[in-house]
Amino acid sequence: MQKIFPAKVIHRSNNPYILKENLRNLNVAYEFDGRQHKMSDLLERSGTTGILVVKNDTIVYENYFQGNTNLDKNTSWSVAKSFVSALVGIAIAEEHISNVNDPITKYMPELEQSGYRNVPLKHILQMSSGVKFSEKYSDPESDIFQVIPKLFFYMRSMKDLARSFPSEGVSGQKFHYSSLDTQILGMLIERVTAQSVSSYLQQKLWNPLGAESDVFWSTDNYNVELSFCCLNATLRDYAKFGLLYLHDGYFNGKQIVPKSWVKESITPDSPHLQVGATDEKEYGKWGYQYQWWIPTGSHGDYCAVGILGQYIYIDPKNNVVVVKTSSGSLSSTAKDDDEAISLFRTIIKELN
Repeated sequence: MQKIFPAKVIHRSNNPYILKENLRNLNVAYEFDGRQHKMSDLLERSGTTGILVVKNDTIVYENYFQGNTNLDKNTSWSVAKSFVSALVGIAIAEEHISNVNDPITKYMPELEQSGYRNVPLKHILQMSSGVKFSEKYSDPESDIFQVIPKLFFYMRSMKDLARSFPSEGVSGQKFHYSSLDTQILGMLIERVTAQSVSSYLQQKLWNPLGAESDVFWSTDNYNVELSFCCLNATLRDYAKFGLLYLHDGYFNGKQIVPKSWVKESITPDSPHLQVGATDEKEYGKWGYQYQWWIPTGSHGDYCAVGILGQYIYIDPKNNVVVVKTSSGSLSSTAKDDDEAISLFRTIIKELN
């Protein structure tokens, strides 16, 4: 990605944390949609580039495909949104932000003339801003597909673009997945901390996590991070972020994200965000809270998800994190996400 788009470098930790290893073979059979499937078939069919399983803070399975290795960076797509959520929680703990119920325009008055006027931060975190932005990957005319040409062919800035969308309804009433909401959160972090999103990530997450490798964050032509996507990191470092949340914000001997923020971030607290209640077909019936997904049939498990098959899956009950990166197809559906979760849960049963 850093060869295609401009990018900022977030440097590896000076004291990298090396995960323990106790590797074993896995090729489970799992049931989905009334049929038995092989793990190997799903990995191939979904264009998997890497999969890593950590149980009890130890890597128990790690495999790479399509020429990928444990040293290669893999783009996150929307998995990056969950990193942004963590940074918002840290900014609140450091009193850069007073409260999630504050309107975004308290901190960014330039949004007064946009659809974000007086929208609470909480509703933006919950993808319920009420701002008109289409994110249908089946429609090449949707707003999400128009972002890239506007940024890189017409030389618009991400900040300018983010301010240009109107409201289409009252915030906090309806789940409407929108990468624009996360971009606004990235702009908020930059405003209240007086640091770039990359710099804040370096200081507050990457160094404390003990990241082993540099990470790239794609930007527009004006050096502004595309906060809604496009972190590029190794699976092992993605796993450390998953372990951070698995352990309620504590990792590598430090409370990095407040425990209360982790719990709040993964517990849907509005009727329209509960599992089974979200009403956008392309996202299935999963629940949602602060840039984290709660899959159907959740027993406390949850995940960060990116298009084309990117996952950081967290199961606190069984003390497991699964990271999967892929070069899947835009024709992927919510059913593919459900199938991936079925595989992850079956892997956990096998490990138990």
